[in-house]
Amino acid sequence: MEDEIPDIRELGMGMSVLRPIMERFTVDRESLERKYPLTLSEVRHERMRRFYAGWLKALETLDFENLAQTDRIDTLLFRNHLHHCLEHLENQRIRRREMEALLPFGAKLLGLAEQRQRMEWVQPEQAATLMNAVEQEIAQQRRELEAGEPGTWRPAVANRAADAVTLLREAVTHWNTFYQGYDPLFTWWVEEPYKAVDKALEGYAEFLREKLVGVKTGEEGAIIGDPLGREALLSELASEMIPYTPEELIMIAEKEFAWCEAEMLRAAVEVGCTDRHTALEYVKTLHRPPGEQPEMIREMAEEAIAFLEARDLVTIPPLAVETWRMEMMSPEMQLVNPFFLGGEVIQVSFPTHTMTHEQKRMSMRGNNPHFARATVQHELIPGHHLQMYAILRFRPYRRILNTAFWIEGWALYWEMLLWNLGFPLTPENRIGMLFWRSHRAARIVFSLKFHLNQMTAQECIEMLVERVGHERANATAEVRRSFKGDYGPLYQAAYMLGGLQMMALRRELVDTGRMTDRTFHDAVLQENSIPMEMVRASLTQQTLPQDFVSQWRFYEAE
Repeated sequence: MEDEIPDIRELGMGMSVLRPIMERFTVDRESLERKYPLTLSEVRHERMRRFYAGWLKALETLDFENLAQTDRIDTLLFRNHLHHCLEHLENQRIRRREMEALLPFGAKLLGLAEQRQRMEWVQPEQAATLMNAVEQEIAQQRRELEAGEPGTWRPAVANRAADAVTLLREAVTHWNTFYQGYDPLFTWWVEEPYKAVDKALEGYAEFLREKLVGVKTGEEGAIIGDPLGREALLSELASEMIPYTPEELIMIAEKEFAWCEAEMLRAAVEVGCTDRHTALEYVKTLHRPPGEQPEMIREMAEEAIAFLEARDLVTIPPLAVETWRMEMMSPEMQLVNPFFLGGEVIQVSFPTHTMTHEQKRMSMRGNNPHFARATVQHELIPGHHLQMYAILRFRPYRRILNTAFWIEGWALYWEMLLWNLGFPLTPENRIGMLFWRSHRAARIVFSLKFHLNQMTAQECIEMLVERVGHERANATAEVRRSFKGDYGPLYQAAYMLGGLQMMALRRELVDTGRMTDRTFHDAVLQENSIPMEMVRASLTQQTLPQDFVSQWRFYEAE
């Protein structure tokens, strides 16, 4: 085999005046976050506020009018990022204040942890006295809540407070570990009061979840979530450069949903069914037997790569093809994510022998070959694996601007484009791909309506079961994953909306003959994870003023 010779010419791409600035910002922020890890702390809040505000002022010293196009884009993106960070800080402060009355002892415990952060010497007797007082406060707080009127506290706020108690407990444990055993006087005074407070905090968190939230410790229980509200949603949309209201986006989703339903009915008739529900049930029965799922995924991955290369749609580096890997997802992880996860490693969701009979059946049905036809290429090539490969190699300093509208939008866009190019070969294939496409439309509707306080978590589950065709356990896992706090409020909406943005941009540049498919797709990958409106500005060489405001109405071309 001949030695591979890297094309070092591409290594100079993506150089920017802003690159060293954003790289310095990134490492400085990481240093501060390590120094001030207590997210409940007002000290941390104020330090990070000054940090972001300082960088905003520093940006004002740049001569924007004389910057090159890439540097203008970076400046606008970095400024937007800093404003969003400040808004996020303030939103966190508001949400902390909403639960303060449930944590009257919180400031005392944070004070101990912050004292240690400042490396100030602890006074063991005073610390023991404080611990004793906190234990009594927790007990008193529990008595008052027990005697209070049911329903006084919103479950979302109470659940937030329970999570905060867990964070406080971790902070106090860290504080105690620093001194315990090393300082004899501290150990003599504090050992027993600390144990009492640790037990009280653990019990209080359980009490909040069971009494005020309604979820028993150790059980999945109801999905609580924490709706953001319309004003905060509008702020999130502005930061993502999406010039639409939540209501407008819901209307777009319903239009896409209607298209999916019409196409699903057409495919259902072709397989001899009278409606989409019957057709979906039929396709779900075509699952592979236990043990054969990994081979099926490998075959589908190779098929997608061959399809792309035959049509010269995008550059696929040999190293990207060589380095993707496969792992099986644990049963515990499948409770939260019942389908595939991907990137360089595709994690396969399929039942194990430890699952109940019903769990096994639902997992196999939900991961049948026709559903997987969309998810394999979504997760690997041309989806997330190819995308992550590019992110690490082109303008990597932009990774701090990470947006789901580019990350998930790119992968969903390929589902749309491959559909248009005839990738689904049979009506069963089309039914499987339409299942996922309708799911993405549903995500826009249920996630935005949840944060607008127009849908409950249970109503979101019912929507996925009735309108999309999910297995109930899978629908529950999807909604739990959406609202348990690991994802931003717009993340689920970003799949289809980002895909629609990219489809609109392709019509503008490829359909008009200004770029080939391959040139277009390579250029999008080389922009890294930034809002799609800025990708468009780069590819079209749009003139960008210093007071730029998002205005791309990408769905009007539909």
